[in-house]
This record gives sequence, structure tokens and C-alpha cells, in this order.
Amino acid sequence: MPRSALAAFAAAVSPAHAPAFPHSAAALRTEVLSGLTVALALVPEAVAFAFVAGVHPLAGLYAAFLVGLITALIGGRPGMISGATGALAVVMVSLVADHGVEYLFAAVVLMGLIQIAAGVLKLGKFIRLVPHPVMLGFVNGLAIVIGLAQLEQFRLPDGNGGHVWMTGWPLVTMLALVAATMAIIWIMPRITRAFPAPLAGIGIVAALVIGFGIDVPRVGDLASIKGGLPAFHLPVVPLNWETLEIILPYSVILAAVGLIESLLTLNLVGEITGKRGGASQECVAQGVANTVTGFFGGMGGCAMIGQSMINVSSGGRTRLAATAAALFLLSFILFGSPVIEQIPLAALVGVMFMVVIGTFAWQTFRVLRKVPVTDAVVIVLVTAITVATDLATAVVAGVIVSALAYAWQNASRIHAAIATEEDGAKVYRIEGPLFFGSTDGFVELFTPEDDPDRVIVDFAASRVADQSALAAIEALAARYEGNGKTLVLRHLSRDCHRLLNRAGQLMIDSDDDPDYGIAVDYGVRAGALGGAH
Repeated sequence: MPRSALAAFAAAVSPAHAPAFPHSAAALRTEVLSGLTVALALVPEAVAFAFVAGVHPLAGLYAAFLVGLITALIGGRPGMISGATGALAVVMVSLVADHGVEYLFAAVVLMGLIQIAAGVLKLGKFIRLVPHPVMLGFVNGLAIVIGLAQLEQFRLPDGNGGHVWMTGWPLVTMLALVAATMAIIWIMPRITRAFPAPLAGIGIVAALVIGFGIDVPRVGDLASIKGGLPAFHLPVVPLNWETLEIILPYSVILAAVGLIESLLTLNLVGEITGKRGGASQECVAQGVANTVTGFFGGMGGCAMIGQSMINVSSGGRTRLAATAAALFLLSFILFGSPVIEQIPLAALVGVMFMVVIGTFAWQTFRVLRKVPVTDAVVIVLVTAITVATDLATAVVAGVIVSALAYAWQNASRIHAAIATEEDGAKVYRIEGPLFFGSTDGFVELFTPEDDPDRVIVDFAASRVADQSALAAIEALAARYEGNGKTLVLRHLSRDCHRLLNRAGQLMIDSDDDPDYGIAVDYGVRAGALGGAH
């Protein structure tokens, strides 16, 4: 996709040239500090998504660590960050509520195996079928979702198990700290690029809050992140057909959602880092990560566009940054929880709001006025569905609408230039593809009752694409035979020739058939394609 506000944001706050691997002390420092920034932003996200799924916060943190570490090491795109995500959490809710967390762990293992199979079968290449308008809608919808998720940090416990919105000075203080964090992130690159701007924002605001004892929500208010190393744990579920019937639907949906979000994020990160390919490798990496996570008490995960943008905007370009993020997160769980729990949520919200600003494709408003109406509808549709439901549904809907629009446009392109040869034969020179969408228009081009005894259909500027097209040709031949007339096909390419044979049509080869990929002058009779003329 063309360089957008997303790429411009990353370019503004990251080094101009990023090596494939750290080759200097400065590059090494940048990668490690970028990983630290990402790890700090991962903590509240992982805890929040664990709450959404109805599992213990450590299940989210373990998923962020394990999925993040494994995909960092073997994933298809250096610079990407993976972990527990909201897109997967909302799918897990009913499974955990109806059957318990052990069934979730089993579903995550199966999810991973499905993703590995998708990678081995190289199904990741089908992400190429996602049109640019769908990508724009995905980016914009996800930016809105990330922004809306931050609003939860502006709510306080009401003492009765619920939450109420902040008001008065607490709200003013929270907003001021968020604005301060965003201002630091914006100003920092203009002062120095030696230190990641998001990390500077978090560090300075955290120092102010802790130093002056400002009473604002902190990470520890969400939940304690203290824990031990993730331990190997076989899901405690019956190994029978009933269990498979329960987890399989969830596993398929989780695998699809995880791969779609991961592969779209892979494309976005690739646009910024100038890398291509790696889709199948990313599928396998996500699958291995989730399979392992399911056996270590994690809730599973996939690529995270918000944290990936934090990483690349902080200068992270290699596997070291993502690996460092996962290891820092583990160190927070094991040793650093007292310090990390004191970080104000306002600082992390400010970082994520800057991610929203950088992620949203602001040129969309200009593009909407210039692109075809169908593309504009797809952009808005995918954005709205992403916000209202989930990413997978939005992308599938966008691809379907785009495909139908494309088919309709091509269906209207079929037409014929009519001429008469010296022997009196009428020639229909077909232009445009002949496929299921254009067969009606194709048939309407002909007038068997009024045409001469010999009619030639020239496909030099057309192509027979599918079985519907073959059926249309056969029906047309029957009409001409019913009127005692002969139909001749001319300039069928060799692949069309093979397609007709595969479709069960009788087509007799002649000795004078050309060998350069063009089949010339094949006569057509009712129900069969006859010999050469």
C-alpha cells in the first residue's frame, strides 16, 4: 500500500536507515530500549485482555511473553510484536464462561496446530487477495479500536464491583498527564534520536507522578503482575470426541482471526521496513507460539499492530527488539512488579494515543473523494465492521464486496464487434472476459434466427474463464443448430482449449492446430465442439 500517515509517523520518530541486524553499540541500544518501551506498553494490554477473556491476568502476561518471544525468533517479519490481543479475547469469552479455562488452553493448542498447517500449506499467500481499500479500512478500524480501548483507563471502581467515569480533578489530572506524554513523544525526536520517544514519555511522566505523589490510576490498580516462570501444564480436559466438538469451532475462528490480523500487520510493518514475503513463515511461527503457549497456561495471541508500531517508531527493526520486549516482560513478572505497578496508566494511554494518530490513514478523507464509489464504500464498511464486530469479519466482508464489485464491472465489459467476411460468414469479435457474470450478456449478443448459415465467433480479445462460460457456448451452439446453422470458434488460446476438454466438452484436435498457444477455427455443434474449419 502507498506510504501513509502510518509510515510518515514512523519515519518521523525513527532512524532514517535501519540495518538488518544491530551492527554498532548505538544500534544495539536502540533495539534494546525499543524492546523496553514495547514491554511497558504490553503490560496493561495483556492484563486488560485477560479480563476480557475471563482468565487470570498471568494467562495474558504469559501469552504476551511466550507468543512474543517465539514469533520474535522465528517469525516472518523482524520488527513485529505479538502477544495477547483483544481480537482473540472476545472470541474466548463464551468458551471460558461455558466450559472453563482448561478448555481454552486446549483450544489454543489446537489453534496453533491449525495455524502451523496453514503455514505448511502456504495459505498465507492468499493475503494478497486483500484489496487496498480493505487494508485502509483495516488500519482505520483498528486505530479506532485501539483508541476506544484506552477510554477504559478513564473509569474508576465504584466500590460495588462496577466502574464509573472520572470527573472533576481526577479527570483533569489524567488528561493533563496523557497530554504531557503525547507532547514529549512529539518533541523528543526534534531534540535527540538517541532515546526512543515513547520510552522518554513514559519515564518522564512516571517520574513526575511518583516524585510528587500524584494520585492517579497506576498499572498495579489493574492487577498484580507478580508471578513465576510459566510452568508446563497439560490442559485438564477429557481426550474424547466431545471435547473436540467443543473446542474445534473456537480453534478455527481463533486461528483465522489470529492469522488475518498477523498477516495484515506483517504487510503494514513491511511497508515501513521495506521488507516483503514471510507470510507462510509467519503462519508457522504463530502456530508454534500458540501451541507452546497452550501448554504453559497462556491464553494465546497474535500480532499486535499497536505495539508493532511502537516498536518500529522507536527504532526497532531487527529480531533483537521483539526478543528484548518479551524478556523484559518476563523480568517484570519475576522481579520488577513493584516498580512496574507504579507506572501511571496515563503515560501508557498517551503512548497508545500517539499510536492511534500514527496508525490511522489520514489520507483516507482525501482518497474517499477520488476513488470509485465501490472502493469508498468498502473502506467505510471495513472500518465500521472492525469497530462493531471483529477484524476477521470485517476483512472477509470487504474482500467479498470487492470481489462482487469486480465481477460486476467485468460482466458489463462483454461486447462484440460485428463484421462480414467475403464468403458471407458473419463474424462476432468478442471483447471482454467470458465468465459466470458475463454469460447472459454474451448470449444476448447473438441473433441466430437472423444470422447467415455460417457464423464465426472470434475470441482473440476475450477469454473463456469457467464452466459457466462453457455452458453458455454450448447453449449458443444448440440455438444455432436448431436453426440449421453452423457456429465456428476462432482464436481460442491453448489454456481455453484445455479448459474446454477438462469441462467434458467434445473438442476434436486437427492436424493443423497451431503449436504457439492459439487454437484456430474450431467448429461447434450442439452439445459438442466439432472439427476444424
